[in-house]
Amino acid sequence: MTIEQLYTSCLAEAAYYVESQGEAVIIDPLRDVDQYLELAEKRGARIKYIFETHFHADFVSGHLDLARKSGATIVYGPNAHPDFDFYPAKDEEELELGSYSFRVLHTPGHTMESTTYLLLDENGSKKAIFTGDTLFIGDVGRPDLAVKTDLTEEDLAGHLYDSLRQKIMTLPDEVIVYPGHGEGSACGKNMSSERFDTLGNQKKTNYALRPSLSKEDFIKAVTSGLSAPPQYFPENVKLNKRGYDPLDEIKSRGGKPLTVEEFEEIRQHSNTLVLDTRFKDDFAREHIPGSVFIGIDGNFAPWVGTLINNINTPILIVCDEGRIEEVLTRLSRVGYDNTMGYLKGGLKAWQEAGKETASIEEVEASDVAENFADWKDKIIDLRKPGEYAVGHIEQAINKPLDDIYNLMPDFDVNNTYYVHCKSGYRSLVAGSILQKNGRKKIINVKGGIEALKETTIPIVVTEETHPLT
Repeated sequence: MTIEQLYTSCLAEAAYYVESQGEAVIIDPLRDVDQYLELAEKRGARIKYIFETHFHADFVSGHLDLARKSGATIVYGPNAHPDFDFYPAKDEEELELGSYSFRVLHTPGHTMESTTYLLLDENGSKKAIFTGDTLFIGDVGRPDLAVKTDLTEEDLAGHLYDSLRQKIMTLPDEVIVYPGHGEGSACGKNMSSERFDTLGNQKKTNYALRPSLSKEDFIKAVTSGLSAPPQYFPENVKLNKRGYDPLDEIKSRGGKPLTVEEFEEIRQHSNTLVLDTRFKDDFAREHIPGSVFIGIDGNFAPWVGTLINNINTPILIVCDEGRIEEVLTRLSRVGYDNTMGYLKGGLKAWQEAGKETASIEEVEASDVAENFADWKDKIIDLRKPGEYAVGHIEQAINKPLDDIYNLMPDFDVNNTYYVHCKSGYRSLVAGSILQKNGRKKIINVKGGIEALKETTIPIVVTEETHPLT
């Protein structure tokens, strides 16, 4: 028996490869499926099943491409009704994999089709559960993403409480919990950095599994403090239910090299976005006017999904040499398939053609400290509220990047602002968006709060606790 967790840090997402006697199952695959095919081929195994724990909102699953390329059967649990061929597994049904088997456990709550897969060995002993977004390490799935007119988030939280106590907490303590996400995912709010654990330890440490926790208190805990989900989530659910173009076609269309003249012609279309994915220092130094920076070396895909409001927006790419396939792959993971091509020769070609460029001014943390008396009412902290509460510059105003478009009126076009985040990535993203929207006096603080903490600037801590601590 082989269990391999295939973790993608950018999305904080865990897919799984499970194999027994030459038969394999892939659980919650990403859209770029060659990694699973290559793993199975290397091990001489046949992919028999593709298990989906639910209709994912935070990424586009690879179930369709993987089924086309491997011949495997797509499996969903009860209440799932996708627009393609699949096997509808029943609650408590067992599916064989070599000498092992999986028991289907319907665990509604995060969504109504949410399903946990319980791995049984050849003797029927319970070995592991693959929980998707039902149970995380240190947390549970948020219950507000599948709200419908006849189903509130409180209703879903109630279903989740019952699923945890009736289907999961009754399992032996030694069962290993393999969740669908880890720390940093927007599908929960209190996830651990640990990527798997025993169920027994989770019963002791996970607030949502406290034996004494009443249903009323559970509902209150899991529905409080929820930030608005990223705007692309509903669109990804639709793609996962209805289907999408093969990734190979997306790469072929989007990977077209464009001359400066071709790039400029497409750029003139009013709804076309120029997305610059280069290293942040390179973008700050010089870039195409009006382009938006979301660097490929950061949490690229989630920020694309959060900040590019229309999933069908035509996109032109500026990237470093040799990285276009990576950019297209990571865009596709969140459903942004409408890339028109990339600038051949990169920014150097643009410069050599004599085209106009722009820049974003940057200052060191030591400069902020030296001028703090004059600048303190102009300092903007772009981190999340929870990060801000843990420690922020005295008098710094919190305006999270996630909400930058709604906060745009707060930035006067005539004023100068010193923006920072944790390390300088998000603040440069924000700077590019603000600059594109007419706010020209945006100055990025290099190194973010981490660098600022090393200066004499006063840091304020706001106490913030979990609802059940």
